[in-house]
Amino acid sequence: MIHPKSNSSLLFEASPDIISQWKELDGTSPVIFLTHAHMGHYTGLMHLGREALGAKNVPVYVMPRMKSFLSENGPWSQLVSLKNINLIALEENKTISPSSQIYVTPMRVPHRDEFSETVGFRIQGPKKSVLFIPDIDKWSKWKRNLRKELEKVDYAFIDATFFDAEEINHRQFAEIPHPLVKETAAYLSSTPKALKNKVYFIHMNHTNPLLNPKSEASKWVIQQGYHIAIKGQQFQL
Repeated sequence: MIHPKSNSSLLFEASPDIISQWKELDGTSPVIFLTHAHMGHYTGLMHLGREALGAKNVPVYVMPRMKSFLSENGPWSQLVSLKNINLIALEENKTISPSSQIYVTPMRVPHRDEFSETVGFRIQGPKKSVLFIPDIDKWSKWKRNLRKELEKVDYAFIDATFFDAEEINHRQFAEIPHPLVKETAAYLSSTPKALKNKVYFIHMNHTNPLLNPKSEASKWVIQQGYHIAIKGQQFQL
């Protein structure tokens, strides 16, 4: 997320491919927000350390358990001790403003919390807002109502790890719970078209047929009134 007037940016998640993420930010120095301690969401921090960029005090906003995990476990703790990153604790449901006219609110979501809690974010820009939930176990387990949350935002980028259960027939689904895209579509089936149109499915596993825009699954999702996020897509907030 780039803020042109202040020449600043916000980076949500530090994926293992953080270098590509960084390049998309047009040379600005980002503030980083992390949702939780699973591989695809924070391990890109390694590129900020001594062996790579050697960054200086990059602000990294995290929830309390995530802050403790990074501070107390190597190799991440070295990033803290060498001041490559500056960990800043977030509080559930407490809105902060990391940049002018940008407001971020962390919201706890149920997920596999082995090493940290898991959050999604509501991001408010000067004109529009976003719901960002890349990981959640099931919408029915969330203490909030997804339909009501959609009413509060202009865009919603939500978990689409798996399209259906056929992708993971060799594993126990209870070990890696996510709302199947088909489940989310069914859950929102009675939702007005205007709310469905806010939904952009993200965070697809490599097995997910939604990665192919010409697949029958992709065509089905579009027919249901939803969107599938595309790399490089831009939204003005």
